[in-house]
Amino acid sequence: MDYENQDEFAKSEIIQEPDSGSIRFAGFWMRFWAYLLDLIVIGSIERLIINPLFRFLEIPLVEFNMFAPISIASAIIFYLYFVLMTKYFNQTLGKMVFGLKVIDLKSEKLSWGTILFREWIGRFISATIVVGYIVIAFLPKKQGIHDLFTDTSVIHIER
Repeated sequence: MDYENQDEFAKSEIIQEPDSGSIRFAGFWMRFWAYLLDLIVIGSIERLIINPLFRFLEIPLVEFNMFAPISIASAIIFYLYFVLMTKYFNQTLGKMVFGLKVIDLKSEKLSWGTILFREWIGRFISATIVVGYIVIAFLPKKQGIHDLFTDTSVIHIER
């Protein structure tokens, strides 16, 4: 292999793997505040769309059952919000406000498979195992369990 091809090969390797020195990973508290803001947005969407629709259709709003229509509708809104915002913007409204975004650590565009696993299955696992989110504070790339499964992380973006 001649030197010109080696330089091109080295450049392609740099492009595929981000320089972790130039990336500022978002820590636990920044991600926590962004998530709280997202919960406010999701609650607002539910109150503006789901509650009036259920009242119009005369479906009871208060049931203490995880398979109640209101619980299912709330879960759909919750997961659609995170999946669609992450797919199309790499960030939710909470992450936008705090200057954060989700990246694939392989420097590839986030695929549907990665996003669905991260935001749906991975988030469920992380929420079930409380330590799933707390590990963000201790890992070098500030990854939660859902990030570890999908090789993603959340970073600060330069404005």
